[in-house]
Amino acid sequence: MLFNDTYKTINQPATGIFRDKGSKFIATAYPIKSTEEVKPIIEKLRTEHPKANHHCWALRLTTDRSNFKFSDDGEPSGTAGRPILNSLLSADITNILVVVTRYFGGTLLGVTGLINAYKASTIEVLNQAEIVEKTINDIYQFSFDHIQMNAIMRIIKERNLKIRAQSYTHQNVLEVEIRRSAVKNSLEAIENLRDIEIKYLYSD
Repeated sequence: MLFNDTYKTINQPATGIFRDKGSKFIATAYPIKSTEEVKPIIEKLRTEHPKANHHCWALRLTTDRSNFKFSDDGEPSGTAGRPILNSLLSADITNILVVVTRYFGGTLLGVTGLINAYKASTIEVLNQAEIVEKTINDIYQFSFDHIQMNAIMRIIKERNLKIRAQSYTHQNVLEVEIRRSAVKNSLEAIENLRDIEIKYLYSD
């Protein structure tokens, strides 16, 4: 599946609450960049909600939306983590973790009721969250002699590129952020200059 060079995510944590037949579902959304962030968040929620019965979650990572994980945390298989993830897929949002903390209200909801509850609580927290659109940027390193400095800086200014890091020692090195849709034309302009070493670093 092909995507354009933008993606949706959140900048700040958010909380949403859903109730059904006495059970309380507290959904919390977090902006994340890696799976290593999940465990500390879950542990913190377990400490804050020691009497909760479940902390079910789903995450989606990377700008191409290819990385996802989920957990039912003791709920019947397929009734919690997957509905949370499906709601993230429907919203086309990434770099996000949603944890739904459940307090059991004494009445069994059944498979359909659980699926609906975890879906509804995720939709609620997404409604409460501030969803932002960001661009996918490729990071390149340019190495060059001082004589090319003015020409390179002119291209960077004309094309509104962002310098993320710079070093001026025996050789000038710039780390530059380029929006993906502008990479081809920007690199062609740089390549037209002589004796420029161009190196792709990573995407952000």
